[in-house]
Amino acid sequence: TMQSSGHRFRDVEHHPLLAENDSYDSSSSEADMAERVWFIRDGCGMVCAIMTWLLVVYADFVVTFVMLLPSKDFWYSVINGVLFNCLAVLALSSHLRTMLTDPGAVPKGNATKEYMDNLQLKPGEVIYKCPKCCSIKPERAHHCSICKRCIRKMDHHCPWVNNCVGEKNQRFFVLFTMYIALISAHALILCGFQFFSCVRGQWTECSDFSPPVTVILMIFLCLEGFLFLTFTAVMFGTQIHSICNDETEIERLKSEKPTWERRLRWEGMKSVFGGQPSLLWINPFAGFRIRRLVLRAKKGGPEFSV
Repeated sequence: TMQSSGHRFRDVEHHPLLAENDSYDSSSSEADMAERVWFIRDGCGMVCAIMTWLLVVYADFVVTFVMLLPSKDFWYSVINGVLFNCLAVLALSSHLRTMLTDPGAVPKGNATKEYMDNLQLKPGEVIYKCPKCCSIKPERAHHCSICKRCIRKMDHHCPWVNNCVGEKNQRFFVLFTMYIALISAHALILCGFQFFSCVRGQWTECSDFSPPVTVILMIFLCLEGFLFLTFTAVMFGTQIHSICNDETEIERLKSEKPTWERRLRWEGMKSVFGGQPSLLWINPFAGFRIRRLVLRAKKGGPEFSV
């Protein structure tokens, strides 16, 4: 413990006293942050994110060109094709917004005398500093070793979206898991109908591809659909449970006693998804604004801004 400006300053990882809405810099800094797109330069995360997109594209290829276009039922092909592709677009849009949205990073190096003076803390009041990124930690913030930042209400770091899931992007992550689960279930149902149709009829007529190629493509799609459905459905349920209980995954695993007043279930949902229940809750494009893309390098961190 060391004395600074009449306040006690501790290098610890948990239990800070700052409120969630405390900000580091002026409105000009906030405007500057608003122009940036968050992106973590982590090799493993970028590979996982690319794999996610490739798997969705593969599923779309098999559903569209192997199962739907060769079908003789026009409306069956149109309805299922439009539905599957709409879900795929919503899933990938949710993935992009999860990956490119600042999850709630605490500004680096804000543990300065000037900032402490601006907090107007009482003499002797304890505040906590993260020794890894030299920032004053708000309540419920945790340090991510991959993002190299303290993240407000950090739930976990997900390599599939190459980002932390935190206060500002949890909504998009929940939508991502929901839409991936839905298209996985849809793909499995279509595979079931296709196998039934091919077995009952002629394999050479149920697809434009040869029977061995058709079977191999559909088997891989079934395996992918089953694995993704299981994983994302469990993750979706876990996220909804955490939101309703106003508790992050880190807090649950560490069995941290709440130092905050927990929100009621619907209050927790509204705080994450915003406002009263509406179709905007399931719209990953809500609040999106096209900004001028000017590439800028950011020193001292694994993310860059555009």
